[in-house]
Amino acid sequence: MRKSLRAVVLAALVCLACSEKENPAGNDPVVRSVGVGATSLVLPFGESADIPFWVEDKDAPVGEIKLLLAGGKEPVEFFVKGITPGEVKGSYRAVIQDAGLGESYERDVHIAVVQRNPSSGNEYYVQSPAIRILSENDPAGTVKTGLPVVYVQTQNGQAVKSKTDFVPAEIRIRGAEGLPGLDPAACQIRGRGNTTWEWPKKPYLIKLDEKQSIFGMPKHKRWVLLANFMDRTLMRNLVSMKVASMTSLDWTPGCVPVELVLNGKHQGSYLLIEQVRVDNDRVDITEMTPQDNAGNAVTGGYLLELDFHYDNKYQWTDPHGHNGQWGNGIPFGVKYPDEDDLTTQQLTYIKKYVSEAANALYGADFQDPEKGWRAYLDEDSFIDYWIVFEVMGNHELGNPGSVFMHKDRGGKLVAGPCWDFDWGVLSYNTSPQARTGLINGKAIWYERLMKDPEFKARLKARFEELLPQLQTIPDFIDESERRLTASAQLNFAMWNPAGDASMNGGEIINGDEKMSFPDAVARLKKIYQERLEVIPRNL
Repeated sequence: MRKSLRAVVLAALVCLACSEKENPAGNDPVVRSVGVGATSLVLPFGESADIPFWVEDKDAPVGEIKLLLAGGKEPVEFFVKGITPGEVKGSYRAVIQDAGLGESYERDVHIAVVQRNPSSGNEYYVQSPAIRILSENDPAGTVKTGLPVVYVQTQNGQAVKSKTDFVPAEIRIRGAEGLPGLDPAACQIRGRGNTTWEWPKKPYLIKLDEKQSIFGMPKHKRWVLLANFMDRTLMRNLVSMKVASMTSLDWTPGCVPVELVLNGKHQGSYLLIEQVRVDNDRVDITEMTPQDNAGNAVTGGYLLELDFHYDNKYQWTDPHGHNGQWGNGIPFGVKYPDEDDLTTQQLTYIKKYVSEAANALYGADFQDPEKGWRAYLDEDSFIDYWIVFEVMGNHELGNPGSVFMHKDRGGKLVAGPCWDFDWGVLSYNTSPQARTGLINGKAIWYERLMKDPEFKARLKARFEELLPQLQTIPDFIDESERRLTASAQLNFAMWNPAGDASMNGGEIINGDEKMSFPDAVARLKKIYQERLEVIPRNL
């Protein structure tokens, strides 16, 4: 946190006597006067700065201080964040925090050391001379887009350069849109992502020291800030999570568009989203221990990621199935239990279960309810998961990338949750076949599942059941456009989404990177509406 302050240092100690003229009863040393080392302090927006003060009675304890205006009230624009002892006995530094209200201010306040009369028990204050506290011009003054603003200040202003090494930091949030803010909270921050981490606008992972609810979402330590660098609409992930939330999938990450200010610099429009984690309020499966190695205990829970990046420590390729341009076989990785906790017995079990499920799916009796795939896979979840990917035109179910499955103790393999819908979503650029047909008809195990007439009939019926809800998404896109217009204007003044071509063989990815924001949104909505017409014709 910033330790510097902009203040005029006094040449001599100035003191103000105790407000009680008579000595309070008692033998313990008390504070009788307070001096300050500055007459003014400038507070950066959303940040803190400190100011030195001292007490004449060096042995008197200083446990609590307040900031008081001339009338005795406390200011609302800033507050005392803490006190740290100085190098000399009786000296201290008061850490003053801007409250993040986004308003300019100039206030004369006194540092008031809280004292208590041991005879009467009454509380009284010993005040310093007045200090003028001013707001710095809001470095995020251009960030008033109507969206909540997330402020992250790293320790000593350290840059975030790694996807593996956390940097100590503090986070606070200025609420908006009727959403609550977040008081300053200790956290750590690091980078995240695969290809997206290589782009100039970086995505981040926030790990709070203590669980916190953000924007009303359930308490958790881990939150992700998605950069949406290549998404000219800024809403592919937002819309996808909205679609997923309409299904019966076990859990879909909650998310809110925000502005990010990192170390005082506006970074643009981000999506704050719940990270995929095993937890009662996220992927709600049995939490395993290293002792769960046999019997029913070893059967779950597990969180698996199917991803061609192969960046999980424990991973393998199951030879069954097809994953498009990446050849035959499906890449599986274990996300939970964590790599430090996963035992050999657990890894052996889940690999064997996946293999048995695939053998049943591709075996001669694959439609048999006891011998076939239904004994291993949760049919409803695999249907809804496919529908989300297909409606959104996400071809990564077939690569696959960021595809998740989970298995609870004693249960079947369940599809989900949905994650990472920015690459090629609702774009004929990456999936030209989407104009007239299906994108994921042959993705992973679905080519085989589609050969089961009952599965295909249930999938078609489920799509028709969801269609009335899916038809409300164009209105949600319009609403999101209004919500994001000001944010997009600032974001694209800083970042050029067409820069993603440098990571894609010189070709832009989504196909709208060079469009205006309104044109890109209109294109997104048009393709979405076309998907709702094309899909039922091909089922």
